[in-house]
Amino acid sequence: MSDNTLSSTVKAEWIKFHTVRSTILGVAVTFVLTIGLGALITWTVRSHYHEMNPLRKITFDPVSTSLGGTLFAQFAIGVIGVLFITSEYSSGSIRTTLAAVPNRLRLAVSKLIILIASMFVISEIAVFITFLLGQSIFSGVVPTASLSSGSVLRSVILAGVYLTLLAVFGYSLGLILRQSAACISVFTSILLILPIVMFLLPQSWQTSYSKYEPSALGQAMMSPTPASNSFGSATASLILISYVIVFLGVGVTLLQRRDA
Repeated sequence: MSDNTLSSTVKAEWIKFHTVRSTILGVAVTFVLTIGLGALITWTVRSHYHEMNPLRKITFDPVSTSLGGTLFAQFAIGVIGVLFITSEYSSGSIRTTLAAVPNRLRLAVSKLIILIASMFVISEIAVFITFLLGQSIFSGVVPTASLSSGSVLRSVILAGVYLTLLAVFGYSLGLILRQSAACISVFTSILLILPIVMFLLPQSWQTSYSKYEPSALGQAMMSPTPASNSFGSATASLILISYVIVFLGVGVTLLQRRDA
């Protein structure tokens, strides 16, 4: 790389990012899970809405329900973040990359810029499509929500932010662990296994600590009216961002200190 600046490094990382098959497949799976499963969930709820008890109908949230596909897409988008760095370690090409970009902080920042920009656009497109599709399915049978409401618009936008943060979290794990299988296992455990373990703990612990789980924070972010035992969307967003910053800081520090 003759012009070894942040701009040139970002361009090089963009070429690598959008031409790798795993990225294309991961984006496709993200769209399928977010939109496809979101539509399936809303259709199922629509079909059984008349069977709900009155209390559940009163507290029904058409926004987070229509965005239910994100709870599955989060795994696909996390894998995209993981593979963005671990694929280079598994193939050995990280040595070539570091030879071209000796400044490891610049390399990490360049990858981060590409990942955040790409995943934010992709995630926002996916969640807006699934929200609009879900409200269309609900129309006439189930109460619907409109983007003209500030709280609804905020929830849909934050759903995309949630997915973007998970992609960065996966990337951070990749910097720390370097191995794809290990990163994916840890990522899945944090989002899927941790809530199950929490469910087995005493009720008082569940009440106090379950709201700090990344998946619970995501649910709070994409709900116009969070549950009583959860944070508001702004607080949940800040906590999740804090998690990501901590893991990212550790990952970048290890990248700078360890051999390739």
